[in-house]
Amino acid sequence: MVRSLAVAAAATLTIGLSACAQEEGGGAAGGEGSLSEVRLALVPGGAHPYFQPWQQAGKDAQTDFGLAGVTFNETGGWDQSKQNDVINSLVANGYNAFGIFGVSPTDINSTFKMLKGSGIATASIASCPAGETNEADFCLSTDVEIAAYTAAQAAIEAMGGSGVLVHLTGNNVDSNTQRRIEGVKKAVDETDGAVTVLPDVTDIDKDLTTAQKAVADLLAAQGSQINGIVSTAYNPSVAAATAVADSKLDIKLVAIDDDETILTAIKEGSVYATVAQNPVGQAYVGSWALAQLASKACTVKQPGVVVDSGSFLVTKDNVATYDDERQAASKKLKSLFSDSLLNCK
Repeated sequence: MVRSLAVAAAATLTIGLSACAQEEGGGAAGGEGSLSEVRLALVPGGAHPYFQPWQQAGKDAQTDFGLAGVTFNETGGWDQSKQNDVINSLVANGYNAFGIFGVSPTDINSTFKMLKGSGIATASIASCPAGETNEADFCLSTDVEIAAYTAAQAAIEAMGGSGVLVHLTGNNVDSNTQRRIEGVKKAVDETDGAVTVLPDVTDIDKDLTTAQKAVADLLAAQGSQINGIVSTAYNPSVAAATAVADSKLDIKLVAIDDDETILTAIKEGSVYATVAQNPVGQAYVGSWALAQLASKACTVKQPGVVVDSGSFLVTKDNVATYDDERQAASKKLKSLFSDSLLNCK
């Protein structure tokens, strides 16, 4: 597997890509097949706020690229067997292109292999399989280690380069979580002991209630000792943004994603920064690339290639304009696929 081709400018697409799709040619890049025969399914592992932008991105992709249909299905319930059942049902109903966030990074390759063996275009979106093999046609995801490293660096900077840091994150057995932990550790190690990191607080991204309780317990027990918090999961970020502001403690918080709670807290000064990801770009550009593969207009030059969809540090200085950077990066991402990653007829 080829690891990771970064997008030069880093951050997400919203309205802008829909407009530029017509300028660049939204239809087939090559000759064989028709995008009007492509039925695309976007299938996260379960319900989660991160994936909600995929719904509109899929609708935009259907309109802009002339696809036969796009569906968004989050009923897998964070159970790999249930997600496989959802996928099998969609295949039986004629869907011939899949963008999937697998529930189990260690098992999802079996699903990808089954789909590709049936001639179905398949992408791993927003998460890559564990290990060094990706059986999907491509993986389009945040380089989560880089994103976590960037977030931890920002938190350490806000702390003045020293003190006690806490890392809040998701499912401990998820390979993405382990990559995030490595990113934070790298930033802390670079301080040569000036920053001490407490044990990682994991498994708190199941839902907002779980995250709120974990953050409340953390602040009640150790809040006065903590100088900085870096959160690399969505729900803990939202929970910490509110809890830190309410606590009045002098804790520098760097979050992930751009929930409105976090953006408002950055504007008000209670959150130092966040690292925005690119869920819309993942779904929209991923849909375009999958449509090219499903229509047989193109093939992937290096099957299993891993592509960084971008991450973007958002502070008070650029909170009003960061999405412009994301939109520009997503436009470059689509060009990267068409110019460098696909062979088209």
